[in-house]
Amino acid sequence: MTTDKHYKIIIVDDHALFRNGLKLLLNAHESFSVVAEASNGNDFLEILGVIPADVVLMDISMPCMNGIEATARAIKKYPDLKIIALSMYGDEGYYFKMLEAGACGFLLKESEIEEVYRALFNVIEGKSYFSQDLLQNLVSHFKNHPEKTNIEELSQREIDVVKLICQGLSNNEIAEMLFLSKRTIEKHRSNILQKTGSKNTASLVMYAIKNGIVNLDVST
Repeated sequence: MTTDKHYKIIIVDDHALFRNGLKLLLNAHESFSVVAEASNGNDFLEILGVIPADVVLMDISMPCMNGIEATARAIKKYPDLKIIALSMYGDEGYYFKMLEAGACGFLLKESEIEEVYRALFNVIEGKSYFSQDLLQNLVSHFKNHPEKTNIEELSQREIDVVKLICQGLSNNEIAEMLFLSKRTIEKHRSNILQKTGSKNTASLVMYAIKNGIVNLDVST
C-alpha cells in the first residue's frame, strides 16, 4: 500500500543497531520518514515536545522509563498520537498494560518489514494491529485461562458492531453493512468503548477475544 501523504515516525528502543536497521527500512518507503529516535522513555518525551510525529514505534522494556509509562504520558498529552508496541516473545504479560496506556498495535521485533508497513497504515487509518503470532498466543491464552467479564450490558446491535470492528471495517463500511447512518455507528462505537472500558480499537479487539464475541482465524 502506498499513499500520497507522508507520515512522520519516531522509533523508541534501547538497541541502537535495531533502531538503525528499522530506520533504514522505513525511510526506504515513500510514505514514511523517521524524524527522531530515542533509547528510553525520558528521551522520547523530551523529543516529542519538540518534534511532532504521526506514529511511534515503542519498545516495551527500556531503562530509565519503560514503554508503558512513556506511552501513557505521551497519550495523555497528545491523545491523537498513534503508538505501536514493539514486542519480543514472552512480553505477553505487558500487553494489557500497554493497551491500558493507550497503545493501538503490537508488532514482534522479528516481523518482516512488509508487516511493519501494514501495521503503520492500519493504525494511521484508525484501526488496530496485532502481529499474527502475538494474536495466536493471546487467543490460546484466553482459551486456556478464561477471563470472561459481563457482556450482557451490550445490546445485540452493539455486539454486531463489535464483530465488524474486529474485522477491521471502518465506520462507513459498518454503516453500509448494517443499513445505518455513519452517525449512528459512531454513537454505537462510543457507547461500546464506554461499556467495555476500552480506550481504543485495539483494547476493544482484546475485549472481544477475551469474551468470546469473536473467534479470530489466526492460522494464517
